[in-house]
Amino acid sequence: MLDVSTLPYNVAFIDWLKEQKASGKKIVLCTAANDRIAYAVCKLFLMDDVIASDKYTNLKSINKRNALQKRYGEHGYDYAGNSSADIEVWASASHAIVVNANERVLAKAYKVARVSQVFPSDSPGASDWIRALRLHQWLKNLLLFVPLLAAHQFGDFQSLATAIIAFFSFSLCASSVYISNDLLDLESDRNHPRKKNRPFASAKLPIAQGLAAVPLLIALSIVLGTIVGSAFLVVLLGYLLLTGAYTLLLKRMVLVDCLTLATLYTLRVIAGAFAVSVPLSFWLLAFSVFLFLSLALVKRYAELVVETQERKSAAHGRGYVVFDAPLLQTFGVASGYVSALVIALYVRSEDVVALYAQPIAIWLILPILLYWISWVWLKAARGEMHDDPIVFAIKDKASIVVAALTVLIFLYADIGMTF
Repeated sequence: MLDVSTLPYNVAFIDWLKEQKASGKKIVLCTAANDRIAYAVCKLFLMDDVIASDKYTNLKSINKRNALQKRYGEHGYDYAGNSSADIEVWASASHAIVVNANERVLAKAYKVARVSQVFPSDSPGASDWIRALRLHQWLKNLLLFVPLLAAHQFGDFQSLATAIIAFFSFSLCASSVYISNDLLDLESDRNHPRKKNRPFASAKLPIAQGLAAVPLLIALSIVLGTIVGSAFLVVLLGYLLLTGAYTLLLKRMVLVDCLTLATLYTLRVIAGAFAVSVPLSFWLLAFSVFLFLSLALVKRYAELVVETQERKSAAHGRGYVVFDAPLLQTFGVASGYVSALVIALYVRSEDVVALYAQPIAIWLILPILLYWISWVWLKAARGEMHDDPIVFAIKDKASIVVAALTVLIFLYADIGMTF
């Protein structure tokens, strides 16, 4: 059973139906959808009757036309539809009302019936696909360049070119996952105050197009991954499998979901190292795990803050209740501070002396990191953070300043120049 109250409805068409009902017209929901869903929608909008599919009959196209003719006679009804399956129904209707149909269906409707009303569809635009692909989330995949930077090989143009190809391979793979998540989480997203506006949840993009886009994006990702190398491709496929497990199962498991998200972030770092054939640093991996766990926990914490503000008791589609928020906050702050501790220990290691001209400058990263972690959690506690910390960081002025200072400090430590 669907929660029909959260489905995306054509508001202009619903308002028109209400006007028709007020003028004395009888409104009947005649649909190929299952009768249980149809009756729920009928009750929601106070329609007069329902004719729908059941376990014996699929009330579509000719079957729907025959059912309407049997009840109301030839040309004894007006019919509102939107697909090629409705052509047969319009042919025996008195008038056709065309709702959210493409140009081909609209043209056929004019040929077979008297079209009295048209509610045009909003064609999917580039901005809708940009949102569906989550292009802003591609910033996460800049983590693939971190091993190249940490190994001080950013000036190696061949390695840089390989890392760029790896970046696009990972990004296309990630976009396929985002679309898959949106398609599987339609009901949860439609219950969320912000996610309900996502392209698929709001019906701005057809579900069929999303289903076609997923395998295409995966295929392009694998082609680029093959160019990068077999080791990178193994990590990419591992990422894809883990995200699949996360989508289908792990995201509903308390704490396991956050650990999985932290692992997915860290896999980007590992993939970057394999792409350019540089050894993985213990310090980098340890720092990544603790920092990304903190960010994953802040994501869940921010969602629970929203649910609390909406006076809900639990996060829809997740295993958390709102009373878990303080404990998640404790876990997340502790994990973030441990990542800062890793930096402190790293500064005392022999690796820093060997790699940096001014290793003592790395100490300056420590207070900056502690400030940023504290700032992120403070904003989350105030309910002022977007539910994705990456999106928050992109728009937050303090986070941008922290990123700029960090880059300057590493440059100084690397080449020892004076600013």
